[in-house]
Amino acid sequence: MSSELEPDRSDVRGRLVEEAARILGEEGPSALSARRIAAGAGTSTMAVYTHFGAMSAVVDEVATEGFRRLIAHVDAVGRSDDTLADLRASAAAYRENALENRHLFGVMFGAVGRGDLHGSGPNPEVALAAFDQIAGLVERAMTAGTLLPDDPRQVAAQFWSALHGYVMLELSGVVRIVDDPEHAVLWPMLTHLLRGLAPSSD
Repeated sequence: MSSELEPDRSDVRGRLVEEAARILGEEGPSALSARRIAAGAGTSTMAVYTHFGAMSAVVDEVATEGFRRLIAHVDAVGRSDDTLADLRASAAAYRENALENRHLFGVMFGAVGRGDLHGSGPNPEVALAAFDQIAGLVERAMTAGTLLPDDPRQVAAQFWSALHGYVMLELSGVVRIVDDPEHAVLWPMLTHLLRGLAPSSD
């Protein structure tokens, strides 16, 4: 299996990624420079180029690291005999990851622009693995009979779209239009979606 899914263990490299994510999230791409990243990470400007080669690669690694953390959060949920509860738990882990890593989250999904840094984006294998987690949970629920038989990837895309849309709105503050949006919007929405995909009880 490719090591692309495994987080980099270099302390310096990790600090550089964290600092780049912070700058991108708080100030945007115009504020990003090797000098700023190095200063915030407590290392030399040369270290940026030693570890990444170019600034565009720094942004790509920030996005990829975001997907690694998302995968780790969802993996930590574990599995139970209740396949629908596992889907809801994965949704909770997805939201928690976004709230804990909002700078990374913004970069990985393009909410924070790249400006003139024309990178290639997050590692596609890592990004796809995050979706595959949800698709696997959906397929497991279909096999258990708690969701109707269908294309699990299409249903997973529906589930992810609803969940991700809410999370992006929460991060932007838009869902403050209602009290307690997590319980007034997120969970009712996902419950309605899953209920509509469940076999009829008639």
